[in-house]
Amino acid sequence: MGVGERWGDRKETFTAWCNSHLRKAGTQIENIEEDFRDGLKLMLLLEVISGERLAKPERGKMRVHKISNVNKALDFIASKGVKLVSIGAEEIVDGNVKMTLGMIWTIILRFAIQDISVEETSAKEGLLLWCQRKTAPYKNVNIQNFHISWKDGLGFCALIHRHRPELIDYGKLRKDDPLTNLNTAFDVAEKYLDIPKMLDAEDIVGTARPDEKAIMTYVSSFYHAFSGAQKAETAANRICKVLAVNQENEQLMEDYEKLASDLLEWIRRTIPWLENRAPENTMHAMQQKLEDFRDYRRLHKPPKVQEKCQLEINFNTLQTKLRLSNRPAFMPSEGRMVSDINNAWGCLEQAEKGYEEWLLNEIRRLERLDHLAEKFRQKASIHEAWTDGKEAMLRQKDYETATLSEIKALLKKHEAFESDLAAHQDRVEQIAAIAQELNELDYYDSPSVNARCQKICDQWDNLGALTQKRREALERTEKLLETIDQLYLEYAKRAAPFNNWMEGAMEDLQDTFIVHTIEEIQGLTTAHEQFKATLPDADKERLAILGIHNEVSKIVQTYHVNMAGTNPYTTISPQEINNKWDHVRQLVPRRDQALTEEHARQQHNERLRKQFAAQANVIGPWIQTKMEEIGRISIEMHGTLEDQLSHLRQYEKSIVNYKPKIDQLEGDHQLIQEALIFDNKHTNYTMEHIRVGWEQLLTTIARTINEVENQILTRDAKGISQEQMNEFRASFNHFDRGEAEFARIMSIVDPNRLGVVTFQAFIDFMSRETADTDTADQVMASFKILAGDKNYITVDELRRELPPDQAEYCIARMAPYTGPDAVPGALDYMSFSTALYGESDL
Repeated sequence: MGVGERWGDRKETFTAWCNSHLRKAGTQIENIEEDFRDGLKLMLLLEVISGERLAKPERGKMRVHKISNVNKALDFIASKGVKLVSIGAEEIVDGNVKMTLGMIWTIILRFAIQDISVEETSAKEGLLLWCQRKTAPYKNVNIQNFHISWKDGLGFCALIHRHRPELIDYGKLRKDDPLTNLNTAFDVAEKYLDIPKMLDAEDIVGTARPDEKAIMTYVSSFYHAFSGAQKAETAANRICKVLAVNQENEQLMEDYEKLASDLLEWIRRTIPWLENRAPENTMHAMQQKLEDFRDYRRLHKPPKVQEKCQLEINFNTLQTKLRLSNRPAFMPSEGRMVSDINNAWGCLEQAEKGYEEWLLNEIRRLERLDHLAEKFRQKASIHEAWTDGKEAMLRQKDYETATLSEIKALLKKHEAFESDLAAHQDRVEQIAAIAQELNELDYYDSPSVNARCQKICDQWDNLGALTQKRREALERTEKLLETIDQLYLEYAKRAAPFNNWMEGAMEDLQDTFIVHTIEEIQGLTTAHEQFKATLPDADKERLAILGIHNEVSKIVQTYHVNMAGTNPYTTISPQEINNKWDHVRQLVPRRDQALTEEHARQQHNERLRKQFAAQANVIGPWIQTKMEEIGRISIEMHGTLEDQLSHLRQYEKSIVNYKPKIDQLEGDHQLIQEALIFDNKHTNYTMEHIRVGWEQLLTTIARTINEVENQILTRDAKGISQEQMNEFRASFNHFDRGEAEFARIMSIVDPNRLGVVTFQAFIDFMSRETADTDTADQVMASFKILAGDKNYITVDELRRELPPDQAEYCIARMAPYTGPDAVPGALDYMSFSTALYGESDL
């Protein structure tokens, strides 16, 4: 941009700026370098913008007049502190554009820009700071200078929107449309803000760096246009400040009145409390007063001292503030002057004087009294604790139910109590002395102390009287109990042997007896008769013992002794003696009857014994004779076996026919058993002997018959002749047990080692020794033939050679053969053959 162009912009801007002021005087200029040449419009412009009158202008039209007028204008500018460097009146009068524009710029700087002040920054910097502050909320505006910062037009729009948001719809503006933005701002400023259009939008957009002075001039018009609003704001602030001072002063006055009122009220309440010297009755209450006073000095008074001091400070501050703001001095309401407060405070400190000393003296006095009162209470409490329950103890009638040993113990205990009572006499006297002293010192609680002391003294007298009374009662009871004790002892000495005698008698009378003879029962009867003869003497002893007891009862009734329990020397009561005596009396006739009945029973038993013995003594020998006869028959067998059998059966019949006699004896034996008779001197036979003999007799005859029957069977089976049988019998009867062959024969004829050999077993042996029979070896030899001379036999061979039943029998029982020459299905016929006969045959 050339100098001419810049000056063109500046000329246009300066012209518009000058006209914005000149129109207030009803005129304007057309050409800046021409219209100021006579100095008249220049002087008028200065008067309008300064609000002051300049020297009268020259009205002549000559050059000299024009230079005079221009000089008057330049002198006025200089008087405003502006140095005009190289600007002279001649150049202005000659219409020098550069000089004219320089002069106008100086005027603009002095009157439109120099007085701008923002946050202690003035002139150009102030204006720039104002622009930055006002546009700060707009993020797309960044004002750093008075040239390129304004090129997009948003800066102008932001200034208008900030102060008059209703004039521009700022949200619709775009940064990339500077012409629209600039024209919008210029048009709105001209139309609504009375700021003439001083710049050309196209020139600004088409210039790399717009003219700084032109833009600063235009922007200053915005500042002054909006400073009217600022002035209104400033005026409002000033009013607020004045009112705030007034309000603050009024608040201070109110605070003073309240503080003064509260402080005076506190002093008015506190003085009577400090003047009250009425002493308290208790140490605790006085110490509480002292504590309250210390709280007052330490906690309550210091803030009030502070308040009083603050009150005076506030009062002085308030008066100073009122004086500085040309307000009338503050006059507190009546009675609340600083002097009134000082007077009241003086009275408070006067009342306070000596209060603490009085409290301490009073506490010392109460301490002495408290010490005495505490001593009284302590001793009284100890004494009362000691006496507690003593009256009840002394009033006890425990001696009425006590034994003699307990009475003696009670007397000892009472003597110890009397010593203890005498030892407490000193304390009672001390208690009375302290009570007296408290009375003399006018102790506040003397009435209760006196009442307590009186109670202790009265109780003490009462304890003395009760102690004497108890001692007499104990001694009197002791004498009575000693008498009773002697009687009890005598009763016990005689009651014990008598009781033992009765218990022995009862035991004897109830003693169960088992007697087996009449002699024994007669002995018992004689002894019982002797016992009955002692009964009259025993009854006399009983009455004497009961007499002793009655004497005790008489003493108890006469002297009202409340007996505690029974005789300590015995557990035997008169009632018990009488009960036992009655029992003895009842048992005597019972014993008489039992002995009589037993005598009769023994006579009956003797009859039963004799009856049994008579039969047993016949049956016993008969059985014995029969046994011997059978023995002979079995040895001396004559005739054929059939003859012998017939003879034996007849003999058996005669024995069986004897059975009823045995049954009759069993009946008598049952009667003996029922009568519990265990011995019988009239016979040596018992029922057991008879039974065994009888059973043996029956068994022997039956066995003998059976033996003959078996001989017949053996003879017929083995074809033995009667002659051979007779020989066997002869051999058996003369069996020589001493021979060496004996052991072998015995193992066969007595296999169970019973030591008894029957004739039948002997016949079997004899017939085996003489007959040809199969043996294990013979069976084994037969199997060997079937097996074709092998050591084993097969299943097939058995099934081929033997009938099916016998073949299966052998297969089921033969073990497998395990020899070296074994084949599948081989069986062990050797072991099987051996097993058939048992080991005794091998």
